[in-house]
Amino acid sequence: MSLKAQITEDMKTAMRAGDKDRLAIVRLILSAFKQREVDERIQLDDAQCLSVIEKMVKQRRESIAQFTTGGRADLVAKETAELDVLTTYLPAALSDAELDALIADSIAAVGASSIKDMGKVMNLVKTKAAGRADMAIVGARIKAKLGG
Repeated sequence: MSLKAQITEDMKTAMRAGDKDRLAIVRLILSAFKQREVDERIQLDDAQCLSVIEKMVKQRRESIAQFTTGGRADLVAKETAELDVLTTYLPAALSDAELDALIADSIAAVGASSIKDMGKVMNLVKTKAAGRADMAIVGARIKAKLGG
């Protein structure tokens, strides 16, 4: 079952259960999928659906940080609840050891020797770790390994 179909089924389940909070965020996810499909005139595959969800997760994390500094506990709670639902659709995160191994393999695969090769390494890691690692952390680790 594709990710999009899974989320559609979850929407139906939430409707039947009367879980209005979960239903709202699941509808928001499906709406984001539909918006991207209409904008780009494509049918989203699982990788593209994951990238949409990753973007939504990133937005929620940034919002939580801003609302926390602004002292808005009510909005922090709302965004955290949405983040919890969104993360259920992401694959299991890579551990630090797995991430380091993936970066090392990618550096070896592209023959990277300096910070100038960071883009090549980043592209390779991004395809292999889609949805399973925070790319900001990945970028910092690649930079450290390449001596940036």
